[in-house]
Formats: sequence, structure tokens, C-alpha cells
Amino acid sequence: MEQQMYDSIDTAGRILRAAEKLFAEQGFKGTTMRQITTEADVNLAAVNYHFGSKTGLIHAVAGHTLEPLCQDIEAALAEHGRTEVVPLGPLLNILASALVRIHQSNPYALSVLMRCLEQAYRPNQAELQAFLLNTYGARLHHFLQHLRHGSGVEGESEFFWRLHFLLGSVVFTLSNLHALVALDAESDSDETALEPVLRRLVPVLTAGMQAPVQREIS
Repeated sequence: MEQQMYDSIDTAGRILRAAEKLFAEQGFKGTTMRQITTEADVNLAAVNYHFGSKTGLIHAVAGHTLEPLCQDIEAALAEHGRTEVVPLGPLLNILASALVRIHQSNPYALSVLMRCLEQAYRPNQAELQAFLLNTYGARLHHFLQHLRHGSGVEGESEFFWRLHFLLGSVVFTLSNLHALVALDAESDSDETALEPVLRRLVPVLTAGMQAPVQREIS
């Protein structure tokens, strides 16, 4: 019985690691189940047994990144206490630090996360949207409360747009990190360093979230 449990966990782990690598490199739509089973050296029945479907496997891979990200953010906020208001700059630094840590522990994590967020914005992705909201919405509620307070904007509609402008900036930057570093004429490094890029991004996001509302385009 113990041997069967070990084999089951090992097989699921191989499938998860193979899918994570391929999804990061090729995207969800561009990756076939045949590629995943070949990479993991398993048959399709094993994937269906452990994850139910390709959709279930996508959710599991997304969770492999989102779970440690949420844990890191929750732990950082807990250090401030439930009643202490975290200013916007330090709050975004908490997010940046969490992104750096998951990137350091898993080279595919950021790519998978960015692809997941990009996919969630596309039409006909109600299932993915529901998975993200139902599984991680409550986990990130405290962080979003601080973000709402730190933005200083009035009205839920204005905050909605600021939040999605922020997400768009993060997704674009991290999805194109290698290309952006290569385009930097003053960069003397061939390596993509995430932390310096996020240090540049945080003050821009802070200023954007707190910018006065412009009532008309002049």
C-alpha cells in the first residue's frame, strides 16, 4: 500500500512538472496532452486519473505558483497586524518580494502565472476566472483592502480600473522581461534580473494608483 501511494505521488509530480515546463514555454493552448505525457513519460490515463482533464491540470499548475505567492503575501501582512494600515509603496514591495521569491524557487513560476492572468482576461474563460476567484479571491482580500485604502481614489469603479491598469503593467513587464532587458541600451548584462526591474516598477505603480482622477482629456 505504501509503495502504491509513493508511485501515485511520484507520477502526479512528474506530470505536474512536465506540464509546468511546457505551459511556461508554449502557453496553455500551444501545449498538447501528447507533449505533456511524452515529457512526463506517462500515458493519458494517468493524467486523467490525477487531474481529470487538461483544464484540471492547468488549475493544478496555476495553484503550484499561486499557493506559495499567497502564503508569502499573507505572512508579510500578518507581520503588520490586522488593524495596521500598510502604505501603498511598502504594500507593493510585499508583492514584488513575493514574486522574486517564487521566481527564485521555481524558474517556471512567473511565466505560468503571467500566462494564467493573460488567459483569464480572454473571452470564454469563465471556468478559469471562477477557479481563480473561488480559490484565491478570499486569500487576497486583505491585500486588496490595503491596496484600495492606499490608492486614495474615490469610488469602486475608479479603483477597479486602477487595479486592472496595475495588473496590466505587471503582466506586460514580466511577460516580456527578457525582451525589455535586451532593448535597454544601457544594460551591460546578458542576464535577466527580476529584482532591479521590480524596483523600477514599484514607484511607477505607486504613482499611477495614487494619481489624481483626470475628468477630461485636454
